[in-house]
Amino acid sequence: MRLGLVGLAVLLATGTMALAEDMKAAINTSDIKWSAAPKMLPPGARWFVLSGDPTKEGPFAIRVQLPAHYQVPAHNHPTAETITVLSGRVLFGMGDKLDEKKGTVLKDGGFAEAPAKMNHYVSAIYASVIEIHSVGPFAITYVDAADDPRNAPAR
Repeated sequence: MRLGLVGLAVLLATGTMALAEDMKAAINTSDIKWSAAPKMLPPGARWFVLSGDPTKEGPFAIRVQLPAHYQVPAHNHPTAETITVLSGRVLFGMGDKLDEKKGTVLKDGGFAEAPAKMNHYVSAIYASVIEIHSVGPFAITYVDAADDPRNAPAR
C-alpha cells in the first residue's frame, strides 16, 4: 500500500490526535510531589511516577532524585531501561561491580540504556534528577545479594 503526501499527513494527524487523547495529564516540575523511593533502592532516593504503574505490566516513566554521592551497586532488571539525566552529574557504568574509575559521567541531558539483564550501576556525583523509562513490573536484582537494601537489618 502506498500513501501519498495527503494520506501520510492524515495518518500522522490521526496518530497525533490519538496520542493527545490518551494523555492522562500534563505535569510541570512544580506539580511533582516526591516520596521515598521503594525499598529495593538504597535509602535516600526520592521518586515520582510520571506515567504508568511500575508495579504492573506495561510501560512506565519515573523521576528519581539522587542525593550527592548516592550509589546503586551493580544490578540488573528483567527488561531494558533507559535513563536520562535531567540535572546533576551521574556516573553510569556496565559491569558486575560499581567502579568509580570506569563508566561514563552523564551530564544534564545525558542518556544511557541498559539492556534487559545487563549488569550496571549508578553513582550520583552531585545531587541529581534522572528520568527512567522501562516496562513493568519494575524489578531489580543486585549482583551481590549483600548490596540489596531489602536484605539489610530493619532500621
